Amino acid sequence: MDFPDIITSLPKAIIPFKGITGYISQAEGHQVLFMEIEPIGEVAPHSHSAQWGIVIEGEMILNIGGEARTYRKGDHYYIPEGVVHSAVFNEKTFVIDFFNEKARYKAEER
Repeated sequence: MDFPDIITSLPKAIIPFKGITGYISQAEGHQVLFMEIEPIGEVAPHSHSAQWGIVIEGEMILNIGGEARTYRKGDHYYIPEGVVHSAVFNEKTFVIDFFNEKARYKAEER
């Protein structure tokens, strides 16, 4: 699976995790990111504003507040604001994430 041009033509996000590519759809008070994640292993524990997401393709193990669960195609998740979470990616995975924060990620210069 690859995102279509309508997604990949969006601004590319600056993401501090190697192996993750994100495309930003910016709104007044939130961001939507279309993310393509390589099998990078673990994303370290962190927290931020509220996040809702859905797995489009692939699989991830998401630990939210100490509870780990495997998410696959069609599964969705919610991470409340400030809750520490981490993830493990053992295969290429595509997700769409909604962040309740206008500037969660900055866009790369074009």
